[in-house]
Amino acid sequence: MTRIAVDRGGWALSAYVTGPDDAPPVVLSNSLGTGVAMWTPQREALEVTHRVIGYDTRGHGLSGTPDGPYSFDDLIDDALAIMDHFGARRAGWAGVSLGAMTGLGLGLRAPDRLTRMVCACARADAPPPFAASWDDRMEKIDAGGLEAIWPGTLSNWLTDDFRAQRTDVVETLRRDFLATRPAGYAGCAAALKRLDYLRHLGDLTVPTLYIAGERDKGASPDTMRAMKGATPGARIEVLPDCGHIANLNADAAFTAALRAHLGD
Repeated sequence: MTRIAVDRGGWALSAYVTGPDDAPPVVLSNSLGTGVAMWTPQREALEVTHRVIGYDTRGHGLSGTPDGPYSFDDLIDDALAIMDHFGARRAGWAGVSLGAMTGLGLGLRAPDRLTRMVCACARADAPPPFAASWDDRMEKIDAGGLEAIWPGTLSNWLTDDFRAQRTDVVETLRRDFLATRPAGYAGCAAALKRLDYLRHLGDLTVPTLYIAGERDKGASPDTMRAMKGATPGARIEVLPDCGHIANLNADAAFTAALRAHLGD
């Protein structure tokens, strides 16, 4: 998998593409504090039938870290730059958490650019307790770096049994989490604090599948059921015994749902 730098004017996004050049494209967008490695199971399944485009969100992985704070408009602009760079006039979209919220914004702003969307483990608004939680995290990061919030983050990301059995996945996530620049994390957290898509979901025309983890505390099944109810024609799947990073915690079920929704 070859890394490609996509220029953003003074800094660059780090992107990767695999699969046949003439296959239908699908874009994979990571959650806060992860990178393209989080999509390994889905990439391996999709690249047989799709041109799979992945990228590190700004401030993450090998992408640059422009000055913050960021907005979802910034993240959507980045996504469009990635699609344009690879000539993907229209593409499928799969995102987890921050990546899913970016997809919602893209679907609302430029629905003609997306064929279908999978929105996993996300919410569409920022009520006061949710917004305040990011201030709490940033205080801990200021005092002790990303390491200070890693244990709490991991406990929501993956269930206890999965963490005990798949130490390899835990170590990859930990490596990528601690490689995230604090300025990048803070910039994206600022966007999350201003998240305001729920009241607009009635205008979303992209065929959308919502995926929730049964044990996800950050984007609960009830939260995502409300999003599904607000989105015309949307469907939802709730994956049992699953935390926030559903595409890893329940990789087989997630991949099956993703492939079924995207089609060939």
